[in-house]
Amino acid sequence: MPADCLPILGLSDAVAIGLIVAAFFAGAGLIFAIRTYTASARRATAEAEAQGLKTSAAAEADKIRAQAEADAKSEYLRRREQFDKETEETRLELKAEEKRLAKRDDTIDQKMETLSNKERMLDTAERAIAEREKSLASKDKHLNDLIGQQKSQLLKVANMSVEEARKHLLEQVEKDLEQETAKLVDRRLEEARDQAETEAREVVLQAIQRYAAEHTSESTVSAVDIPSDDMKGRVIGREGRNIRAFEKATGVDVIVDDTPGVVVCSAFDPVRRAVASRAMEKLIADGRIHPTRIEEVVASVRKEVNKDIQQAGKDAMLESNVRSVHPKIAELLGRLKFRTSYGQNVLQHCLEVSYLSQVIADQLGLNGQLARRAGLLHDIGKAIDHEVEGGHPQIGADLLKRYGEKDEVANAAAAHHGDVEAASVYTPIVLAADAISASRPGARRESLERYVQRLEKLEGIATAFEGVKQAYAIQAGREVRVIVDPENVDDRLTQKIAHDIAKRIEEEMEYPGEVRVTLIREVRCVDYAK
Repeated sequence: MPADCLPILGLSDAVAIGLIVAAFFAGAGLIFAIRTYTASARRATAEAEAQGLKTSAAAEADKIRAQAEADAKSEYLRRREQFDKETEETRLELKAEEKRLAKRDDTIDQKMETLSNKERMLDTAERAIAEREKSLASKDKHLNDLIGQQKSQLLKVANMSVEEARKHLLEQVEKDLEQETAKLVDRRLEEARDQAETEAREVVLQAIQRYAAEHTSESTVSAVDIPSDDMKGRVIGREGRNIRAFEKATGVDVIVDDTPGVVVCSAFDPVRRAVASRAMEKLIADGRIHPTRIEEVVASVRKEVNKDIQQAGKDAMLESNVRSVHPKIAELLGRLKFRTSYGQNVLQHCLEVSYLSQVIADQLGLNGQLARRAGLLHDIGKAIDHEVEGGHPQIGADLLKRYGEKDEVANAAAAHHGDVEAASVYTPIVLAADAISASRPGARRESLERYVQRLEKLEGIATAFEGVKQAYAIQAGREVRVIVDPENVDDRLTQKIAHDIAKRIEEEMEYPGEVRVTLIREVRCVDYAK
């Protein structure tokens, strides 16, 4: 309060100051009291909240502790159960292992006992062998002494040297062995003949009687008839251009000679020869012969021949009742229609062999269908033997294996000429059927020159043997008569010589059917009564 106001109120300065001071302290005390009360209230509230939080925390802690104890007890029980289970499994495995070990121990004991017995037996055998070796050594020494004595005595008696005596002994042994071999061969052949001749004859005869095919004969060249000799000039063309174009397009040789009314097409490949002969016939019928026309006609005829080949293969399979043949094999089978062997059509020959093979197999109680298949495909190699190196049996066997045929069928193709060993029972059946088809009357033919060469070779093989005086090929080369010297060859050696001649013929010659070897040993004594 301003000092200039105090006089107005009528108070003195000291009183005024005292009042101000008292008012100030009173206000300060009031403020302090208010603050103290507020702080006390806040403290009480904070303590109550703290107590509540403490109680809540304790309850939560009890709850968590109880849950943790429950989880721990559950985990303990689970692990205890798992431990017990694993312990039980381990106990069972240990028991099983103990049983195996016990069984193994028993087995080992038995083996040890067996080994001990064997060792004792070996010891006994070794002692026996040692004693026998001693005995044999003693006997060997004794025999050597005896042989030495005999040699000395023989040398004294025979007055021969050691080399002369050895040579004489070897000659005597060789002669004895030949006689024994001839006896053995004779006995074995007689046994085999007694067992197999009757049944084989019946099987083969029945097979032949049940099949009769027409006689086939084709030339290795194709002759094309022409209407007049003037056509030959048109075939040749100006400066030979037509004939050169024809030979280039077909791959065959065209022979135009002085033979009237004929033009000859010659080729090693029968399919090419067929294409050439047909094309030549069409060109001659058409009359238009020039290089362009020749190429057109040859291309057209080649397509026709290919169709004929496929159709021939299908017809052959239908006729022989053979199914599931690879298309390439069927095509090669059709090519055999244009192939001949000794004048016999190869496709017709395969059909004959197929039928005969089934007949023989059926009579023997075997699989006739498999035998028929092997017979039909046995000469399949002849379809390409002019294109592939090697003989047609092996070529055919390789083809059949390549296109999934059975081993029996492939072996029949490979071994039907005896080039390889027969690995199936169907191979000799096909071989027999092949011989029947090839050797039947009229099936094959050969040239006079080849015929004479074959007969000369037959006689030459027979006369090459020691003791043979003369040999004659008869019955068109199906039999050879051999006459031996009776003074140098006895009755026992005749069978061996006949067998050796037959084996040599089999190894060195090719012939249809079979060749009979008849050996004759004859002693004639002539005297006169006067």
